[in-house]
Amino acid sequence: MARAAKNGTTIAQVAAAAGVSRATVSRVMNGRSTVAADMAERVRAAAADLQYHPSTTARGLSLGRTNTVALVVPDLGNPMFQQILRGAVAAAEPFGFRFLVAETAEHADAEAETALEARLRCDALILAAPRSSEAALRELLPQVTPAVLINRDVPGLDVPSVRVDYGAGVHSVVDHLVALGHRDLAYVAGPRASASHALRARALEEARERHSSLRVTTVACGSTVDDGYRVADEVLATEATGVVAFNDLVAFGLLARLNETGVDVPGDISIAGFDDIELARYGTPSLTTAAVPQAELGGRAWGLLHQLVADQAATPGAGRPAPAASPLVMPGLVVRSSTGPVPPARRLAVPSSDRAGRVRTSDPGVRARWSATNDGWALTTGEQPLARYASGDAMPAVHSPRPHLHPLHSLGGVAMTQTTPIDHRHHYGVSMAVPDVNGTTYWGGRTFVRGQGPTLLSNQGRQHADFTEALEGGATLSSQVRWTDERGHDQVVEHRRLTGLLLPEVEAWSLGWSSRLHAQGSDVVIGSPATNGRPGAGYGGLFWRLPFADEATVLTADGDSEAHAHGSRSPWIAVVRRHGEAWTTLLLVQPGDVDPWFVRVADYVGAGPALAWDATRRIAAGSSLDVELVAVVVDRRLDTVDAADLTEFAVARVRAAGGTSRLGPPQASVCPPRV
Repeated sequence: MARAAKNGTTIAQVAAAAGVSRATVSRVMNGRSTVAADMAERVRAAAADLQYHPSTTARGLSLGRTNTVALVVPDLGNPMFQQILRGAVAAAEPFGFRFLVAETAEHADAEAETALEARLRCDALILAAPRSSEAALRELLPQVTPAVLINRDVPGLDVPSVRVDYGAGVHSVVDHLVALGHRDLAYVAGPRASASHALRARALEEARERHSSLRVTTVACGSTVDDGYRVADEVLATEATGVVAFNDLVAFGLLARLNETGVDVPGDISIAGFDDIELARYGTPSLTTAAVPQAELGGRAWGLLHQLVADQAATPGAGRPAPAASPLVMPGLVVRSSTGPVPPARRLAVPSSDRAGRVRTSDPGVRARWSATNDGWALTTGEQPLARYASGDAMPAVHSPRPHLHPLHSLGGVAMTQTTPIDHRHHYGVSMAVPDVNGTTYWGGRTFVRGQGPTLLSNQGRQHADFTEALEGGATLSSQVRWTDERGHDQVVEHRRLTGLLLPEVEAWSLGWSSRLHAQGSDVVIGSPATNGRPGAGYGGLFWRLPFADEATVLTADGDSEAHAHGSRSPWIAVVRRHGEAWTTLLLVQPGDVDPWFVRVADYVGAGPALAWDATRRIAAGSSLDVELVAVVVDRRLDTVDAADLTEFAVARVRAAGGTSRLGPPQASVCPPRV
């Protein structure tokens, strides 16, 4: 008698419609790989036309299997394992497989018993991040085949595994914190039985070898929010300036306790997590973390397991080699608001009251070079980080995501940029930020509305870095940036060049930023809050946000104060800051036509040329607007005469290096100033 589906359609009817035997239909419906692809497609098409869905109960009885897979996890409360389950379920659903989930509640001793019981009820097993010892797994795994491991490997056993490169993830987090100036870190450790904890700890040891001045203190913790909350005071007692948490849940626990006790994150201490669970971007502040594609882990594990099950069904009892393990899954660093520069009071001691840190430009053969990293691009000289160029893809939509420079340091290691400060969460280091382009904001945050004041509208645009490449032997980073409005329409295509240049003659380094903004098919009108009715708020353009300082002032060719600088058309300004006993100067030069400067040093420290100071600026369709800036970062306090002397020298050097394409032809060499 032909087996019928619930709607009455029989397997014989499907076989007749497809022109094949009932046995062929059965093999296709049961997911076996022994049927030719074209024939299998005919069977599936006929089954779909006839709405044939075989009875899972009957199929299980005939095949001697349940089409169910057991997934054993250590903690179902961890969103990481929820996403693994989601990915596995999505991948297995087209093949008619379902999942039974079992939790061990982090009890390694009960893991083998739980896995064995689950496997008796199912056809196969996925064991996610098992906490059992290697000896226990060697005893268990032969009893539960076919099986696949996630985030564990047992050498010598033919058990495939899907693993995350936790070492690479930890290295990216540590390198990020070191680039921000942190040298005292705390590692808030995971469960002792966790293999991924051991991999993290090993990577931290390697990081200490790569960064000789790095100190890492380990704080025993666990894997839950409660665990992180419980050890927060102990973490503070280490006097670390940066924290690497075992996972995002631990980081959330730390953030909760620190917020309760009035500790500023990242102003007082930086926190980084691991996994990038869904809630990471919604924390207060949002969490910097090493992102693991969690659902992908589940999908890959199912792919390996399905191959084992299919091979077993095709040749019952035959010994077949296990499929090869998947390549390591690489985490990607997502930088958000919970990490920032090391607090000024905790920086390394400086040698004098007007020079900060160690200057390493005495060797004229040393050059600044851009190189690709796993989270963007880095400008370095030797092993010394100068700047990081991030895509901005992970920024919240309300902040108008855009590529930006952060962190950026002086040669002495002093932080010269800040992102998402508490006063203006939408400020991101150095970026091309414009508050009004045909009504779209590429500045982020609230928009000034005439008669209404600052208002949060859904008009945030996005800048996409279509491609980025290093030129000029690595000295220049060239990027094409597409400006897309809130409706997804392209408004501007920007050709951007960033050049890093050491100035050993004056113990400083320089950054040349050149942007050509090209209007697409229609005119582009650039505005600002000032042009929309808010006096004095003409900001928008290339904007540089600096960290807070113990003391800050601004110099110009016209006078020395914020009042003189704000709205000035001085060809240069110099922001002079003091952190403890260390002074730094940021000299900003407009080498071509000078736009008014927007400057703040009292409420916060930020500056940049304004494209629409008191009147809108139009870019006709098919034409372009050039925006150029040369910055010099100096580890000492400059006066007005020093700054003026350095201006001509820095512009000439950047021009000679090809740092901007529209600064004009190279001039004769300029003697270094006496600064």
